[in-house]
Amino acid sequence: MAAVDIREMQKKRVVVVGIGNVLLKDEGIGVHVSEMLQGLPFPEGVSLDIIDGGTCPDVFLSLGHVDKLIVIDAADGAGKPGTIYRIDPEDIECDLMNTASTHDIALPHSLKMMECLGDRPNEIVIFGIQPGDIDWGLEPTPDLKEIVPNVVKLIQEEMERC
Repeated sequence: MAAVDIREMQKKRVVVVGIGNVLLKDEGIGVHVSEMLQGLPFPEGVSLDIIDGGTCPDVFLSLGHVDKLIVIDAADGAGKPGTIYRIDPEDIECDLMNTASTHDIALPHSLKMMECLGDRPNEIVIFGIQPGDIDWGLEPTPDLKEIVPNVVKLIQEEMERC
């Protein structure tokens, strides 16, 4: 019989998912941020998973139980490139018949499916970053490269609130 570590069971499970297509400059910002998070320290009471979600539409359906989900993706809010938006998932419209996402299944659809499966996280935080250029290219534009440390700091602050 294996021993059970009560401290591990009491930790909050936080999952950070970076979404985006790294072949399209700023559209890949979520993936670039998730890469920067790898290896950074996180709070003692947190069990952390960092996932490069790329453009995989069903990445959210394989997460299982999550206490807090943090999503990073490019988001067009008509602001200046590099603007960071904190988006409440309740403010995102979910038209199940239409999708306007380069990921085939838009984020609201994925969150709705998680809810239907009984796996909707207790808390969801979405950071959308205003892209400047989503043309072919492997690197984000200078405006977005510059704000990556700011996004990482926001995510670290979110983990401290667990």
